[in-house]
Amino acid sequence: MTATAREAANRFGAGARCGVDTTVWRELGSPLVGATSTGPLTGHTVAVKDLFAVAGHPLGAGVEDFLAERTPEPRHAAVVADLLAAGATVTGIARTDEFAYSITGANGRTGMPVNPVAPQRVPGGSSSGPAVAVARGEVSIGLGTDTAGSIRVPGSYQGLWGIRTTHAGLDTTGLLPLAPSFDTIGWLTRDAATLLAVADSVFAHPAVPRSDGSGFSTTDLVVDPTLCAAAEPEIAEQCARAAEELGARRITLRADLDRWFSAFRAVQAFEAWAGHGDWLTAHPDALEPDVRERFAWAATVTAEEAAAARTVVAEAAARIRDILGDRVLVLPTTAGPPPPRAADRRTRDAVRHATLRLTCLASIAGLPAVTLPLPNRRSLPAGLCLIGGANSDRALIVLATQCAARLANL
Repeated sequence: MTATAREAANRFGAGARCGVDTTVWRELGSPLVGATSTGPLTGHTVAVKDLFAVAGHPLGAGVEDFLAERTPEPRHAAVVADLLAAGATVTGIARTDEFAYSITGANGRTGMPVNPVAPQRVPGGSSSGPAVAVARGEVSIGLGTDTAGSIRVPGSYQGLWGIRTTHAGLDTTGLLPLAPSFDTIGWLTRDAATLLAVADSVFAHPAVPRSDGSGFSTTDLVVDPTLCAAAEPEIAEQCARAAEELGARRITLRADLDRWFSAFRAVQAFEAWAGHGDWLTAHPDALEPDVRERFAWAATVTAEEAAAARTVVAEAAARIRDILGDRVLVLPTTAGPPPPRAADRRTRDAVRHATLRLTCLASIAGLPAVTLPLPNRRSLPAGLCLIGGANSDRALIVLATQCAARLANL
């Protein structure tokens, strides 16, 4: 951690236990779990988001009272086992926003990790712990989840590479769900090569995106200017310049962002309450205000409202997939730069709403999305997002690598 980040950590009350930053780590070892074989990830280290089972340790989901009632997991989550079999070691279990129902990166009980590249700004969540561990160089891989943007947002806010994988593309055994209709596995790295190495290790058969079996090229890129314009002016300008530099062709997605996001939010909330409502009813004081109020609203979504929302989500998914086809959509990863840590509730809610209107597109369609750092020599970190066809995960990473090389001198 830099001196500036250490100073910010002290100022914002970062936790410490025997020299461990407890805003980032719940459990830490050297390693916590060793590799089970040698392979393509030998030498790599992993921070595991506290939603995945790690054998011998309870799963806490970022909620202290929930953790207190859990027993050690008997076996690793499927994706954790895959990483260990590929040669990686698990350095520790990293923090998440409570039940992963946030994209800020704050945990009410354990605090907010310091964003290493912008210490006065939020780190982004809910995969905040793994993201910060990667950005600080403490591990090379941050294993997380992405339901509404929980890989892509911290990736954008901290200048990292990250992927939200195709929905149901990987085995989620051993993963605590939030909203199963949208939950996916993802990971964060500091470079594209590591992002790709993980994909090659966890996908049994690397998928290809096109009927002819070929990969993507930059001629497959498309951009909808209205999506760029949905971001704050500076981010919108950066995205538009990047799309132009990459030669992306203009299309019109005809996205009804407000209606689609409203429907997405209702389905997510209904499923979140279905999964955690009974426990939360029995533990009314377990959560801090922001997430507690989100769950309180989730409890009011009726089955009829959820069914109507599912219809809208299905229509939106079909449109996105149909218009996108074999092409790759370029858009801002987030609607703005990371907001200040000290931002008031109204500002946080506005930032969250604006960003989720963009991130929900890949979630609704169940498509893979890669975030790569936008060249930015003037201000705060920002990400460029590429959304590809179902099961095009590996090819999408390869294309993102080509895009980064084209944008290096932008």
